[in-house]
Amino acid sequence: MKLVVVESPTKAKTINKYLGSGYKVIASYGHVRDLSAKAGSVLPEEDFSMSWTVDKKSKSRLTDITTLAKKADSLILATDPDREGEAISWHVVQVLNEKKILKDKTVERVVFNAITKRSVLEAMERPRQVNKPLVNAYLARRALDYLFGFTLSPILWHKLPGSRSAGRVQSVALRLICEREEERESFQPEEYWSILGKFKNSNQDLFDAHLVNLNGEKLQPIGIKSEEQARDIKDMLISAHFKIQSVEARLRKRNPYPPFTTSTLQQEASKILGFSASRTMHIAQKLYEGIDLGNESVGLITYMRTDSVRIVPESINEIRKIISELFGTMYLPEKARLYSSKSKYTQESHEAIRPTSLDRIPKELASILDDDQAKLYELIWNRTVSSQMASAKIEQTRAEIKAISNRRVASLRAVGSVIQFNGFLCLYNDFLKLEKNSDKPLVPLIKGEKISLEKIEATQHFTESPARYSESTLIRKLEELGIGRPSTYASTLVTLREREYIIADKRKLVPQTKGRLVTSFLESFFKRYVGYSFTAELEERLDKISTGALEWKDVLRDFWQDFSNHVYETKDLRITEVLDTLNETLAPFIFPQKKDGSAPRICPTCTKGQLSLKIGKFGAFIGCSTYPDCKFTRQLGLGSENPEQTDLASNRLKVLGLDPTTKEKITFRTGRYGPYVQRGEGKQAKRSRIPQLSSFSEIDFEKALCLLDLPRLVGKHPKTGKDIITGLGRYGPFILHEGKYASLEKEDEVFTIDLNHAVIILAESKGRVKGKMKS
Repeated sequence: MKLVVVESPTKAKTINKYLGSGYKVIASYGHVRDLSAKAGSVLPEEDFSMSWTVDKKSKSRLTDITTLAKKADSLILATDPDREGEAISWHVVQVLNEKKILKDKTVERVVFNAITKRSVLEAMERPRQVNKPLVNAYLARRALDYLFGFTLSPILWHKLPGSRSAGRVQSVALRLICEREEERESFQPEEYWSILGKFKNSNQDLFDAHLVNLNGEKLQPIGIKSEEQARDIKDMLISAHFKIQSVEARLRKRNPYPPFTTSTLQQEASKILGFSASRTMHIAQKLYEGIDLGNESVGLITYMRTDSVRIVPESINEIRKIISELFGTMYLPEKARLYSSKSKYTQESHEAIRPTSLDRIPKELASILDDDQAKLYELIWNRTVSSQMASAKIEQTRAEIKAISNRRVASLRAVGSVIQFNGFLCLYNDFLKLEKNSDKPLVPLIKGEKISLEKIEATQHFTESPARYSESTLIRKLEELGIGRPSTYASTLVTLREREYIIADKRKLVPQTKGRLVTSFLESFFKRYVGYSFTAELEERLDKISTGALEWKDVLRDFWQDFSNHVYETKDLRITEVLDTLNETLAPFIFPQKKDGSAPRICPTCTKGQLSLKIGKFGAFIGCSTYPDCKFTRQLGLGSENPEQTDLASNRLKVLGLDPTTKEKITFRTGRYGPYVQRGEGKQAKRSRIPQLSSFSEIDFEKALCLLDLPRLVGKHPKTGKDIITGLGRYGPFILHEGKYASLEKEDEVFTIDLNHAVIILAESKGRVKGKMKS
């Protein structure tokens, strides 16, 4: 018997069917060991020796692996085809060697990019050994993250009580979010005006043109600064004569996008489907590991952690065949499109994310997949197929209009475009929004033609502050800077939320007070280690380890020598020094300018003392410098006079309305475990967490009432006569009947499921004993 170790039980079940009776496939359930969560797990003074620990769950799984390994003739390691998968295989071998189980047994490593019978069987014919450079890259990253986090986090706890942790990539991502917030707060809007003319050609067709040139000078985007200037230009144009100076039509090609990498999948799923990065990866994992199609269980997509845009030739041929069959040969370019990644450290042995079979058309799987799976699969299928389609052809027309009034001359421009051939847009245009007015044609115009003015409009505008990052735009920025890797972006964002450093408001990432304090502290006292270039250069060195170009312990030594010296220099850092620094760096945020023009740091109670940051048992707050004579305090970040009107960035509550029955206030709040809604005040107040659904990205009064009404009574069970209720618990959405729980697939089902459906789910579910799932 040959023992095959994979990562997940779903994967094990699927692969076991492919391999047959001579094999036994068992799941490790991810990593079997990790660094101990205590000091001394990585010892720089002992050549970076690492102390691994096995938790309770992993211990039982290792016991199962060990028992089967004793009976097996050989061991095949078939964990995921990336650095983490290589590390899991290495850990399994290390544990079995320590127990002297392997001895003379053959140990082989196989990798496959897709869980299909063909891919798995082909991989079994091409075994190799565990890739040591990939394992070294894992060890270096794990050690670096441990040394960074376990060294800096205690400093934060002592010097900035209330702070949770720091991280090598996490803290840099947080810095980006905080810096964007500072840009928004310091932004001063500028007034500007635009001039738009409405004209008719000789055929009396209406069209628009905007002012682009005045008296021979090109007009800048915000070149018209005042209403007076705009009115003067408007008056001049009203009295002007107009004619078409030139008409130019160009045919522009728009090429399709390459197939998905991990990063671009996360970005597009966020932008188009409203999925968080972690939600996207969770769904993609299920599609990869295997879906029961009735007659077989098969992986629907290739491995979802990849930075490659390459697709193997046989799959490209399959794509081109599908295009020809479904869309016609006019949508098929003469040659196959070949894509390559920009990064020199891209693992080209991997493929882009694609369907394992293009014959599985999304609409045919709609009844088998749940809604989220169907949406993500369709996005991947469309992106993959469109990547090999013909370019779209768009005709863009631009007409220059000359305006003469007395001795003054101006130019206006009319533009329009029309899609001559939609190409790949026939498939991907459902997801992409074309440029504004890009599909609006321009009316027929002839050079030298005189046109009549119908109306001149002068419109006031103000420049807008930079937009907050969304998950999509933050991931794109991190990738541009070379910080972190696509496989870690989802977990980085989850950590920032769990630490209460950020929250998502209408899918935009808003830094919380804790996050801003931590960022300001690190920028002030550990600036190099949250620097973008430093983090990117370190990331590049880690990539070089994975190719064997650098020795992993050399990288650790270089980092630790400077980092440990810098940490040593901060041991005498006094909290008063920290507070003075933060008072200065965070002044615009914690001491905002007052509307009456008074000094923002003068105590409003005694009018003598100065407001300053203070450190208490539960974190930072604002207090008066004359304490204990003056005992004025306020929560950090709350500068508004009205305590009920504040935004999410301030950790403040937001009143949504009054409960129609109890007349108690319904409020939106953020707490230790994220955002929630609450009815009433005090210990008896009813609270409900907010589920991670796109429909709940913006909480209003009605949605809050629905959440607070949970658990919801569905009805009486027809057999027992007992209540069936639904709710949101620690383990997700559930149904409860007679002390037994059944899980629901989707969170919104707790609000919509009917009695018949609930009875069926309870009958099909084994259920959990009451008390195992807390609502």
